[in-house]
Amino acid sequence: MADAPRDIEALIEIMARLPGLGPRSARRAVLQLIKKRGALMRPLAETMARVAETARECLNCGNIGTADLCPICSDDRRANGLICVVEDVADLWAMERSGVFKGRYHVLGGTLSALDSIGPEELRIPRLLSRLEPEGVTEVILALNASIAGLTTAHYLAAQLEGRVSVTTLAQGVPIGGELDYLDDGTITTALNARKPV
Repeated sequence: MADAPRDIEALIEIMARLPGLGPRSARRAVLQLIKKRGALMRPLAETMARVAETARECLNCGNIGTADLCPICSDDRRANGLICVVEDVADLWAMERSGVFKGRYHVLGGTLSALDSIGPEELRIPRLLSRLEPEGVTEVILALNASIAGLTTAHYLAAQLEGRVSVTTLAQGVPIGGELDYLDDGTITTALNARKPV
C-alpha cells in the first residue's frame, strides 16, 4: 500500500497534462474516479486500453478511426467532389455534429508557421493536392480558424489550388443571435467587409 499514493500522484500528473485540466481539476477527477472505481475507473481503463490498441489516423484524410480508412472516406455517398479542409480532428468532428456537410474532409494537422518551422510538408498539404484528381474533386472548402495562422494557411492553399478546383471559405462575421455590443472589432470588420445584398 506504500506505493499507492505515488501511483495516485502519477495518475494526477498524467491527467493534468490533458487540455482543460490543471493540477487541481486533475486531482478532483482522480478522486472521483477512485470513489467510483467500479462505475467509472475500470470501464474507463478498459476503454482506454482498447482505444490505445485500435485508434489510428485515416490514411486518406487524417481523421481518427479504427481502420486504415475512416467511415467518412469509405462512404461512397460522400464522394461528391467536395472536400472540406480543417486544421485538426476536433474541427472535423465539430463540422460533423452540425450534420450539414455531406462531402469528405482533409485534416491538415495544424497551420503554417515560419516561427515554428511548420511548412506545407508538415501539414498534409501534399496529400490534399494528390487527392484532387483521383477523387474527382471540384470544390475545396477552407474551414480554417480566423486567426493569423489560419488566414495565412488559407491564402497559401488558395494559391496552390487556383485553376485546379473551385476554392471557397466559410462565411465569417456576426453569428446568429449575436449582439454587436459583445463582438470584437475583428469580427465586426469581417462582417462589414463580407456584407451582401438583402
